Amino acid sequence: MMFLKVPFADKDEAKALGARWNGERKSWYVPDGKPTEAFSRWLPPGGADFVPAVAATSLKNRPVTVDSYAGKPVMGKLFIDLEHDCDPFAACPVCAPRLVTSGWTATHDTVAQLLTSLRG
Repeated sequence: MMFLKVPFADKDEAKALGARWNGERKSWYVPDGKPTEAFSRWLPPGGADFVPAVAATSLKNRPVTVDSYAGKPVMGKLFIDLEHDCDPFAACPVCAPRLVTSGWTATHDTVAQLLTSLRG
């Protein structure tokens, strides 16, 4: 998927060529697998690596994985697929090693301590 910088006046033309609108990122994009030559005039200065300002600020400049079918950012890029359906906030002997090695447990503990100190 490649995001574009399409001026409002050109939106109908971009749509006719096959561009799609991503409402969450407030940007037009070329779906994966579609030839991009027809969209070259709307390529942003960063080319295919362009991240619209709305997404960049809301996701704190992290790279964003986008579901090319839905045209939506995949939230939880750092998602950890647990072996079974359990609650990561409850102690689980099966998932605990995976959560520890991924850094999830340390991050959770740090945030919990921060919240406790803020409550006073």
